[in-house]
Amino acid sequence: MGKPKAPSPPNPKDTSAASTGTNISTAIANSYLNNANQVGPDGTITYTDNGSQSITDPYTGKTYQIPTRTATTTLSPAQQAIKDQTDKAQLNLGTLANNQSSFLNDYMAKPFDGSNDATEARLLQLGKERLDPILAQQQDALATRLSNQGIKLGSAAYDRAMAQQGQNANDATNQLILQGHGQAFSEGQAIRNQPINEITALLSGSQVSSPQAAGYNGSTIPTTDNAGLINENYNQKMNNYNQQMAQSNSLIGGLFGLGGKLIGLSDDDAKKDKERLADITPEMGLWKFHYKGEAKDAPMRLGLMASEVEKVRPDAVSRRPDGYRQVDYGKALSLGA
Repeated sequence: MGKPKAPSPPNPKDTSAASTGTNISTAIANSYLNNANQVGPDGTITYTDNGSQSITDPYTGKTYQIPTRTATTTLSPAQQAIKDQTDKAQLNLGTLANNQSSFLNDYMAKPFDGSNDATEARLLQLGKERLDPILAQQQDALATRLSNQGIKLGSAAYDRAMAQQGQNANDATNQLILQGHGQAFSEGQAIRNQPINEITALLSGSQVSSPQAAGYNGSTIPTTDNAGLINENYNQKMNNYNQQMAQSNSLIGGLFGLGGKLIGLSDDDAKKDKERLADITPEMGLWKFHYKGEAKDAPMRLGLMASEVEKVRPDAVSRRPDGYRQVDYGKALSLGA
């Protein structure tokens, strides 16, 4: 294992694409789970795929295929027969209304005349046949009452009383005329509106029924937290890197602590089970190893390789009487000396 290297920041677009793809797949799966085909006594509702729509993520540039679906409502035979008959009846009413409405162009172009002389005259006649006997009876009763009171015919008091009675009779007649005129006007207006009301009634019974959409449970695709995913991944890698650096620095620090006191056998040929743990310099590393001849269960040793030290500090390497190289750790680790 060499000296740990700082992790490269994760590719934001790759992270975003992976998360977005998962979100889309989950949303599509939920949509299928939430929209099961329905079968009831009045008919069925079925969901079918009818292609897909391409959606391109503006951040990553990756294109996703989103399925498009159709909800189809099919009535039972009995309900379909009822609907067919109802549709025919509404079509007939609509056709009749259309035919009847053609005459409205001329009909509505004529100004409405509210006068209805024949009706008004007849109403006035009927009213007077009832009102006149009442007015005559009131006048006779007034004359008798005046006579009993000693008010003589031709006197001022008699004339005033009779004048007031005449005014009352005139008001009653005018009221009868006004009522007759108003009733005649209402009758004329009703006659005028009758064909329009008939057509309106026909149209109201032939309204187009808007199809009722089946209950579709759409799935919302959640927004990908790109920044959060990227930062979390990078922080995890940095934590691992910092731990490795702490371990490497601890090993190297301990080696430096021994450096001034140690001249040790470091010849490559005298060692086995060699594994590089960390870089001291690009050319020289910290190794763990066993000396040849040691038992397999002997503790691992830490140290330098003479072949690497010679490239950096040849003066720190010397030969032992047995021909193996040894390293003066004080010199080897005093890299600036």
